Amino acid sequence: MNGKLTRQDFDTAQKMRAMMPVVYPFFAVHMAAFGGFGFFMAYFKEPLDLKFLYLHGGIAIFVYLTFYVTIFGRDAIRWMFINAALGLFGIYAQLDWFLARFGKSAADYSWEVHLVPVAYYVLYTFLLRQFVLDITHSRDKPERRAKIEWAYVALSLLVYGVLWWRSPAQA
Repeated sequence: MNGKLTRQDFDTAQKMRAMMPVVYPFFAVHMAAFGGFGFFMAYFKEPLDLKFLYLHGGIAIFVYLTFYVTIFGRDAIRWMFINAALGLFGIYAQLDWFLARFGKSAADYSWEVHLVPVAYYVLYTFLLRQFVLDITHSRDKPERRAKIEWAYVALSLLVYGVLWWRSPAQA
């Protein structure tokens, strides 16, 4: 968020303009399937086999990270960690909200169970940020990019705050 763009940012912007019609739909559907399966295994399979969850989720997460570095570049991966920080709040708010629909709570599970669903969440929100940069054509425009990035953070905090406020745990 320092506003400085590198040559790699412009190369990534050019690559993404060409690949956008394929990359985002592919990853969105693919990650929804794998992430959904990882979520199901973590929270709805009894008894839970953590080894299989970690093996299945770990391989997929490693493959996604490899593609992300190749497609989006290292600076974009830095933003994945910003998304992860936002995600800690967002995951807490959204996980309890979602699990409440099934009569469950995030507190019903140990922290080990949450690792794979949380990793998928971070990967998915990273993809969402990349999509926002591309549809707003701000990836290679420093001023617009800074505004979009701050708006993304503010909107994320607003959505997560509302979900947390409305969660069953806060009622």
